[in-house]
Amino acid sequence: MRPGSRDRSGSVLIGVLWCVVLLALIVVGVLHTARLDLTVGKYHADRIQAHYLALAGIEKAKALLYEDALQRSRSGTHHGPGLYNAPADFRDVALGRGHFRVIRAGTDDEGGGVIFGVSDEESRLNINVADAADLTKIIGLTPDVAAAIVDWRDSDSTVSPGGAEAPYYESLQPPYMPRNGPFPTIRELLMVRGVSRELLFGEPSSLPSASPALETPRRGTPSAEEEDEIQPEAGWAAQLTAFSTVQNVDASGTDRINVQSADETALVGVRGITQQIARAIVAYRGRNQFQSLADLLDVTPPQPAGRGGIPGQGGGTKVINETLLKEIADHLTVEDRADLPGAVNINTAGVEVLLCLPGMTRPLAQAVVAQRRSNGFYPHVAALLEVPGMTRDVFKQLAPKVTARSETFRILSEGRAGSSGSRKRIEVVVHVGLNSVNTLAWREDDL
Repeated sequence: MRPGSRDRSGSVLIGVLWCVVLLALIVVGVLHTARLDLTVGKYHADRIQAHYLALAGIEKAKALLYEDALQRSRSGTHHGPGLYNAPADFRDVALGRGHFRVIRAGTDDEGGGVIFGVSDEESRLNINVADAADLTKIIGLTPDVAAAIVDWRDSDSTVSPGGAEAPYYESLQPPYMPRNGPFPTIRELLMVRGVSRELLFGEPSSLPSASPALETPRRGTPSAEEEDEIQPEAGWAAQLTAFSTVQNVDASGTDRINVQSADETALVGVRGITQQIARAIVAYRGRNQFQSLADLLDVTPPQPAGRGGIPGQGGGTKVINETLLKEIADHLTVEDRADLPGAVNINTAGVEVLLCLPGMTRPLAQAVVAQRRSNGFYPHVAALLEVPGMTRDVFKQLAPKVTARSETFRILSEGRAGSSGSRKRIEVVVHVGLNSVNTLAWREDDL
């Protein structure tokens, strides 16, 4: 072979080798891109599946809450163990390629950590119902802030002493207007004068003091090392809600008899109320309005005319004692309305929330909690009379603001899918009645 032929053959070989190298690089690049696309697609698919797994947890919790409400109604019980700590129902429930769980942060009394169950909104103080005096009993919440909260939610433009209305909020940069209506969520408190992120959520605020409420609070997403944990609520948010309400019914779900307006026949229909007691109640309300069920303890028989008294004027021994009041209280009411918004559940509220109620001292609030731990759940609000240190005067103040049942719940559901461990959390607040389950709030961000 001639020397020139060998040179041309070598050049061709080198060119072929370069082509092979380029083709290999192209193939590797295509494979790498395809692998990235597959990984991203799988991750996206896992995220979608995790979302629907979280939804499955929400739906299961709603179904179990409704079933629990029906069972309590059938048994005539206001409150039971419920689903506040139910790992058998909510811990890592397998479904498809993943699982879901319903979780909440344990309180200090429960040792903190993660508890598999729902939260009770009736265990909190309702910012749409609580008056300024109740709000100021929260540690750090000053009378001026309480007045500003009330001004934000009321429908008028009159500034309460220490409060704030439209002129103040219009002076901010950027300006905005108060809602003049109910708070849709406690997060809106950040727009009220004097409420900071640090006070509300126990988190440091990075905003200027002129308008600290305009930043959406970020609770933070747990890191990989903390993904099994839930940060316990801190600040005022741990004691507040915007959603609590219960129906004005007895433990069986039957509408209560209103002692303000019911006739003697309706009153006698309540077991334990005799014709004489019914007549005394009707006569008593003719000259006194019932402020709470505790006023039934003051009812005396009407004194007949011609015996040194005025017809219908009461006198003598009280016709209802504490024992009888405990038997009949759950079937009676002094309210015309069908719902009781903001009633605090004495079976679930902690000491700090109970302290916000009128007449409460710390020792008495601790006694209320200790009583239910040692003797079981309160069957009705009149059972508070059995608490050591509870007086009739304090009970009269408490009775209109408390309940022994819960119907509003917070559900935090987490779905996890695929080998990637993709996670999604959804939090909802629902009201569970005997005929329906209504969703009051929905949140998916920063959980």
